[in-house]
Amino acid sequence: MKILLFGVSNVGKTTCAKLLAEKIGYTFYDLDEEVKKALHTTLEDFINNTPTLYQRDQIRGQIIKKIVNRTDKIVFAITPMTYIDSIQDILKRKNVLAIELRDTPENIFIRLVFSDENDVIYEDRDYCEKYKDHYLNEIRSDIEWYGHIYENIGYKYFIDGRSPQEVVEDLFKSYPLKMNK
Repeated sequence: MKILLFGVSNVGKTTCAKLLAEKIGYTFYDLDEEVKKALHTTLEDFINNTPTLYQRDQIRGQIIKKIVNRTDKIVFAITPMTYIDSIQDILKRKNVLAIELRDTPENIFIRLVFSDENDVIYEDRDYCEKYKDHYLNEIRSDIEWYGHIYENIGYKYFIDGRSPQEVVEDLFKSYPLKMNK
């Protein structure tokens, strides 16, 4: 089985995917990391040097296909993508379980992190609080936008502020996941 976790930025895809992969003995993949590996670049350079969102999503789609087609038993954290046409065939496969992780803007805001030009992730709570209204509006916009993009993803999971460990336990109980141990 191939499990793909979708959702907006900072909803918890990577953390939950990593924990879920560990729990069921699958291999973990993160699309951002795979893009950096495949292109030998930083995410900042990838965004700056690939002119359009469509082109970036096509490249992401090629990387997803390559990994999904060559590897069994994976949990894959998928970067938010607007143009998912290139992976529609994957999403329809019987051995693919695609789940969109959802949460409230307020809960996502609590998890908000940033990355610098070298892809080093950091938190800045003072900055977040100073621009809280702005970030909450951005998160709301993302939820609305990607909600339309991901409407055909059959499984939706509402995190409701739970810890990643609680989410993984619930995903394990709620979906047809098999342990590989």
